Amino acid sequence: MSTLSNPLSNPEGIVPAKAREAKSCDVGKRERIVKRAALELRDGFYVNLGIGMPTLIANHVPPGVEVVLQSENGMLGVGPYPLAGTEDPDLINAGKETVTEIAGTSYFSSADSFAMIRGGHVDLSILGAMEVDEAGNLANWMIPGKMVKGMGGAMDLVASAQRVIVTMEHTTRDGRPKILKQCTLPLTGLAVVDTIATEMAWIHVTPDGLVLEEIAPGLTPADVQAATEATLLVSPTLKIMR
Repeated sequence: MSTLSNPLSNPEGIVPAKAREAKSCDVGKRERIVKRAALELRDGFYVNLGIGMPTLIANHVPPGVEVVLQSENGMLGVGPYPLAGTEDPDLINAGKETVTEIAGTSYFSSADSFAMIRGGHVDLSILGAMEVDEAGNLANWMIPGKMVKGMGGAMDLVASAQRVIVTMEHTTRDGRPKILKQCTLPLTGLAVVDTIATEMAWIHVTPDGLVLEEIAPGLTPADVQAATEATLLVSPTLKIMR
C-alpha cells in the first residue's frame, strides 16, 4: 500500500461548494458517465445493461468494437435506441423502452435468458445503484417504505457476471454521498462491484479499499473525497477521466 496515498476521510459526508457545483451541472453529466463506462466494452463481449442510465450505453459502443447486448426479458442483440417515428412497440428492453435490433438478434424466454445469466455467460454487467460501499457491496433494488415493483434480475446478474460496473451519480439529489463505508439499504449483492463510474470519478474496488483511478476535469482528489463517505486511496497513476 506504499504506492497509494490516503486522503482524509469524510465520515459526515459534507459536500463542499466545488463538488456541489459539479453536482448541479446536469448538462453532459450522465453522458460523461455512460461514455466512460462504454470504453470498457471489448470485442466479443456479451453485455447486460441495467435499467436506467446503463441502457444509454447502447448508443455509445466505441467504433470498431463488436459486442452483443443482452436484455434479461429475452433479447440477445439489442441495438441503439430507435429514431423518433421508427419505434417498434414489440421491441423493448427490460425497462420497457423501445429499442432496435442488430443483424442476428435472437429472442427467447425469460427462463432461457436467466439460464444464460446464471450460467456465467455474461462477460460484463453494467447497472445503476442507490449505494455502493468500500467492500464492493451493492444496494440498488429498494428503499424501505417506498413502493417496489420487484428486484428484477440484478441479484442474478451481480452474482453471475464476470465483471460488474456500477454507473451512478456521485451523490443523492440532496447532496449526500452514495459511496459509503457501509451500505444502509437492503443489499443486492455482497462484494460484487468491481468498478464505480460517476460524473466525478472512476473508482476501482480492491481488497485494500476504493482506489481513485480517474477524476473529472476541474476536480481534485480532495473534491471527490469530500463527496464520498468511504475513504478513497489515490492511485499513483491518477488520470483525467477519459
